[in-house]
Amino acid sequence: MDTTISPCSMNCASSRDPWNNNSYGTLVDSEYLPIELPVLDATDFNDRIIRSYEDGTGPGQLPAEHSLARSLVPAGTAALRDFSYVAPEIPEYIPENCTGCMECVTECPDTAILGKVLAESTLEERLTHIPDEGDREMFAHQWSKTRKYYDGPQKKGLEGGRFAIIIDPSKCKGCAECVTVCDDLALKMIDKTDDVMDQIRRSHRYFKQAGPTDESYVNDNVLVDMMLKEQTHVYVGGAGSCAGCGEGTALRMLCSATAARYGREWGIVAATGCNTVYTSTYPYNPYLIPWTNSLFENAPADALGVRLRWDQMGWQDKPLWCIGGDGAMFDIGFQSLSRMFATGLPIKVFVLDTQVYSNTGGQASTSSFTGQNAKMSLHGKKFHGKQERRKEIAQIAMMHPRTFVAQTTCAHMNHFYKAVFGALEFDGPALVNCYTTCQPEHGVADNMASDQARLAVDSRAFPLLIHDPSKGNTIKSRLSLQGNPAMKEDWWTNPKTKQVVDFIDFARSEGRFAKHFDKDGNPSPEMLATRDERLENWHLLQELAGII
Repeated sequence: MDTTISPCSMNCASSRDPWNNNSYGTLVDSEYLPIELPVLDATDFNDRIIRSYEDGTGPGQLPAEHSLARSLVPAGTAALRDFSYVAPEIPEYIPENCTGCMECVTECPDTAILGKVLAESTLEERLTHIPDEGDREMFAHQWSKTRKYYDGPQKKGLEGGRFAIIIDPSKCKGCAECVTVCDDLALKMIDKTDDVMDQIRRSHRYFKQAGPTDESYVNDNVLVDMMLKEQTHVYVGGAGSCAGCGEGTALRMLCSATAARYGREWGIVAATGCNTVYTSTYPYNPYLIPWTNSLFENAPADALGVRLRWDQMGWQDKPLWCIGGDGAMFDIGFQSLSRMFATGLPIKVFVLDTQVYSNTGGQASTSSFTGQNAKMSLHGKKFHGKQERRKEIAQIAMMHPRTFVAQTTCAHMNHFYKAVFGALEFDGPALVNCYTTCQPEHGVADNMASDQARLAVDSRAFPLLIHDPSKGNTIKSRLSLQGNPAMKEDWWTNPKTKQVVDFIDFARSEGRFAKHFDKDGNPSPEMLATRDERLENWHLLQELAGII
């Protein structure tokens, strides 16, 4: 890809290794630009700018020059950011309990857990390179023999693979989501001590030195295995998102899926919002692909310009994602989004649906649920939270000419990846609307993003769907609700508790609806009405899909 600099590429990153090139990538070339900018040396950026910000002198003492004035950030500089000071606890890996399911690696919002598989003979050879006997034994103990990677290949007469996950102490924010999603009890939170952190840092260093995963153990049909491949790690962590951020996981999974098919030959146009704030806290950038952020309301229009210029340059095969929150896509940028769909151009849109303007401190959006307590729709004596019904961006997008649409969550990993791959493979515009928990605005614990996303689906608050125009000429043939529990029923009944799960259960679990429940836990009339509204929405989807 072209690596010249454009004045519009504010948070631009090279598609190359950030420390093995001396220029920045960009989303467009500079053939028609009225000015020329000097080539910027990434090593110089590291030594001069990042170190200055780390010691606290950068903002006040760095001289004005092109890179600083334009806030240009090289690829992957957030890999140098250290969050080891932000939490008192860190996960500990228990290899003997691990099954290699990869849920912890997938769901971590900060790329703080990495997985790897090596042939047993390869691991034994790599261990000989560790001179200290104590370190050698410590590191060897961290490699498990799972049925998935060890017993399975041996049954086929092949060498067993040893599996390990490692915690990157500089990226972990201690949210404990990895512990929550691990059903095998292979992770637990422990206190950070000098000895613990020293061992974890040494383990992480040896893990990186052991080389990449042996891809003969990676099953491409098992979608979660893609994060075993280092080339899919284009979101390197180090972003300034909140601990356990639901958006962070969504962006990581989106980047891994796209990189699995296209390497680093693709780009992002992002709408201003939380996602652009925590991924471009100067001078840190977690992406290894070119990206730029536009205004809150016109990211789709910006993406149109990039797409057309790329096509002129013969880059038709390079995917372009347009990313924004529910405010940017449901509200102020909706007209721009609709116009983009109407063009028929193959631009892929990814919506981080938090049901609130997180970037402005919890302001209500048309994605917010009825009764939700949020800024501009506060729960008071007369009005009990937001009064309007939630806008359904998926149904609206489906009504546009030949547009691929999916609604998914990170907790439903296979559905998420199928939605993203379906959007990438579709030869027209596509929208993927992803439920993303916002812990501080939803009143949800840091470790609960995945659980809340799953509950949103189980309770009909946020149904899963995929609408693929290539599947037929009727909505019934195009729309699939697979992945939702009890697809033919009104509500899902939990087989363990024998209790019906509905929107009241979802609302009761989150702080944004807390004022709608009395001291005995009884819901308000507004919550009962919202439950009915969510069921009405589910019935509409069932009808469109031909289920009822």
